[in-house]
Amino acid sequence: MTNERIDVVMSHEPNKPRPPGADVTDTGAVPVAVERATFQAELDALRVREKAHTREGDAIAAARRRLPMVEVDPTLPLIGPRGPVTLLDAFEGRRQLIAYYFMWYPGRPAAEQCEGCTFFTTQVGEPSHLHSRGVTYATFCQGPYEESVRYRDFMGWEMPWYSAEDSLDALLTGRRVGKMHLVCYLRDGDRVFETYWTTLRGVEAMDYSYALLDMTVYGRHETWEDSPPGWPQTPVMSHLRTDGRPTAQWSRLEAGRSDDLADGAFGGPQARSTKMAGGDSLLARDGDTYDAASGKRAPGSRILRDDSHQA
Repeated sequence: MTNERIDVVMSHEPNKPRPPGADVTDTGAVPVAVERATFQAELDALRVREKAHTREGDAIAAARRRLPMVEVDPTLPLIGPRGPVTLLDAFEGRRQLIAYYFMWYPGRPAAEQCEGCTFFTTQVGEPSHLHSRGVTYATFCQGPYEESVRYRDFMGWEMPWYSAEDSLDALLTGRRVGKMHLVCYLRDGDRVFETYWTTLRGVEAMDYSYALLDMTVYGRHETWEDSPPGWPQTPVMSHLRTDGRPTAQWSRLEAGRSDDLADGAFGGPQARSTKMAGGDSLLARDGDTYDAASGKRAPGSRILRDDSHQA
């Protein structure tokens, strides 16, 4: 296998913004329009690089499978739905475990929890394919269990959820506690070994949104991307937070779920949505009130975004 870079030579002029007035319904830049044959020829040339990229990824995965491993104490304590358990218990009897270390801000409301961890965790769904390969996936939250599991329930996530708060120094030896990490473990009888870990952009392995956006003409819309002039770009990961809270929370609020992380919140009154002055909605618990004239919400209530009044 070669690491030689494969360059694509474009046969048409580079993409550039459309001239003003070319299309009054579209003020953004668009690619140059060409005939099908030209388009296919350049796509075929790009495909050579894509296949080389895929093969390099396969080679990296092969090297990952040949890494040594380091033993970890299998009795390290975690807190789960039935109370204290161990790292070994989190395997659920399977041979391997993938643990995502979820960042947490103790005592802070749902709207102030990590948008990055929320973004990645929201995209982890069906576990059966992992289970068929003897792999358990679990979230190891870096905060207290009772508070953080209410966040999991608010978001509607179904993966196993544990608090690793009391074992973080041992579990994340040599790494920065409080940051996102994705860690792979292997069980050999009653012994546990760490076989791989990654962080930051390595965590994109959990994500499909970025992978799909990378296939689109405008990509991720982020400033670090090498895009043609005029392409839409925003600060890195800014789209992960909308109107003051992690973006994925809005659909949960619109479904009537409560984002109250206080003790007993999910056993209490149901959330309800009430229209406010200006067209927004107030997500209020039963018994809450608000001033319709001023549009001020009651303490403990949350604004629910409602775009139905917009054209």
